[in-house]
Amino acid sequence: MFDGYDSCSEDSSSSTSSEDSEDEVATIPASLPIIKNNGQVYTYPDGKAGMGQCDAPRLKRTARRPKRQVSVFLCRVFLFDEATCEMCGMVGVRDAFYSKTKRFCSVSCSRSYSSNSKKASILARLQGKPPTKKAKVLQKQPLMAKLAAYAQYQASQQNQAKSKSGMMVPVEGFDWGRYICSNNSVGAPVSCFKHVPMGTCWGDLGEGVRVEVLNTDTSLSAKVYWIASIVRLAGFKALLRYEGFDNDSSRDFWSNLCIPEVHPVGWCASNGKPLVPPKSIQHKYSNWKAFLVKRLTGAKTLPPDFSTKVHESVQYPFKKLMRVEVVDKTHLCRTRVAIVEQVIGGRLRLVYEESEDGTDDFWCHMYSPLIHSIGWSRSIGHRFKRSGLSMEFCLLYLCQMDAPPNLFTKVKDVDQSGDWFKDGMKLEAIDPLNLSAICVATVRKVLADGYLMIGIDGSEAADGSDWFCYHSTSPSIFPAGFCEINEIELTPPRGYTKLPFKWFDYLREMGAAAVPVKLFNKDVPNHGFRPGMKLEAVDLMEPRLVCVATVTRIIHRLLRIHFDGWEDEYDQWVDCESPDLYPVGWCQLTGYQLQPPVPFMVPHCSLR
Repeated sequence: MFDGYDSCSEDSSSSTSSEDSEDEVATIPASLPIIKNNGQVYTYPDGKAGMGQCDAPRLKRTARRPKRQVSVFLCRVFLFDEATCEMCGMVGVRDAFYSKTKRFCSVSCSRSYSSNSKKASILARLQGKPPTKKAKVLQKQPLMAKLAAYAQYQASQQNQAKSKSGMMVPVEGFDWGRYICSNNSVGAPVSCFKHVPMGTCWGDLGEGVRVEVLNTDTSLSAKVYWIASIVRLAGFKALLRYEGFDNDSSRDFWSNLCIPEVHPVGWCASNGKPLVPPKSIQHKYSNWKAFLVKRLTGAKTLPPDFSTKVHESVQYPFKKLMRVEVVDKTHLCRTRVAIVEQVIGGRLRLVYEESEDGTDDFWCHMYSPLIHSIGWSRSIGHRFKRSGLSMEFCLLYLCQMDAPPNLFTKVKDVDQSGDWFKDGMKLEAIDPLNLSAICVATVRKVLADGYLMIGIDGSEAADGSDWFCYHSTSPSIFPAGFCEINEIELTPPRGYTKLPFKWFDYLREMGAAAVPVKLFNKDVPNHGFRPGMKLEAVDLMEPRLVCVATVTRIIHRLLRIHFDGWEDEYDQWVDCESPDLYPVGWCQLTGYQLQPPVPFMVPHCSLR
């Protein structure tokens, strides 16, 4: 693929006129997008996802490479040795110049040097006359002036990207990279979380994928870039190593792949940004261009639309002042109307409609089974608390609107005729007031559309105010005997003395029947979680908090979540598809506050 690429020599260029050069440029296939950069013509080798700048007139037609593969990358590497074009007077980097002696800034200048116009052009330049039209396009600038311009432009672009995407930098403190390094941990892959940004289009990003990032190993004051490869991946966070360091990990660093400062290979070439090798290894190679060509041929990088997809995936349909029905946190058996006050990363801060000072709130994800559209409670026969609003509150939320029903998670349609759940039937269920426990429970009321009111045996309030609504397909309810089969401790009814607990004896004593096994949800997705994986998880007993957590046990689709730094009694059973679980780096990406382990003490780690 590279046998057609060579710097043009003086001999070959001197025999070709400027007219010949223009004709040759014009013969580039129309299917390949052409980019003009500083007067030079470049083209993307695969005609679509350009991976770098190439000498278009001498580039042979190549077969299209597979998607996301770096087919060719002939980059302009900015070093520190300047040169001046003998044709147009442009000042630039010697390594980026053409011909063996590096006398010309472009193929066109090299070949035009022997034309009749060269004498007039050179004479005008020596006499201090205005440059030719071509020279004006090239704009003579010293190298540092160009780098300063690049840095200023890049800063403005990054500020715009941050303001558009809504991404925020988290408060300094906990560092996921150091924490994973010190514990030799593994982060759950982004593909495990379908509800998070990029969760459904993360693809096969993994070790070895190349990206373009800021070069922090440089003495330049301006921003410059270099290629890095993914050494390790933990959620959104990647451990990166600059190309050229090989097995040397001294300059490895962690970065969130979804932040605006991480780009696919070829971004610098497309946007005119300087690629400068790290200062620590600059002496290792005399020809960095050839080094990158060799390293990047056949390598993978981010899709060209990666940043666009990230931006699109952090847009959320719920808006401030939308009205929803949500569980009443003081009486689980009923719902109340609440107003969306804040949306962060798809998580909603809901203020109950009667809270005039805005302090009576509740946090949940927009895909949570705890929120519903206005009118849902009446439609299925669920208890509902009506609001007694004051005139001041009505005026405050005059512009509020009901959240459209299509924004809420749809439950599976079920056939309630025939053999179905009945009042008084027994089962096992996760206690909503103690999520570390699976308890003996009873169906207290069968509602419409497959919904059930469940009570925890031995601890129910006399008025049923602690009954909880689960859908019949909920992964939080189980048939009698589930815990015994899977070696999980079952919490017996409070005050029950015939231990160890036996379902057969209990059903006979209560004169009750167990819910038929066939009525429960048996679907177990290929979720990808493994014991020991790190993630960010909501403390469902304090749902405003997202904490550093670990998957400690997996039973089919049920995950045991441990909050790092806390005792095991605070563990929670959570479904693998719960919208309250997030990959490492989610808080940084969305701007949500992450709660570190308590106490947060990380051993010394050499990684920055």
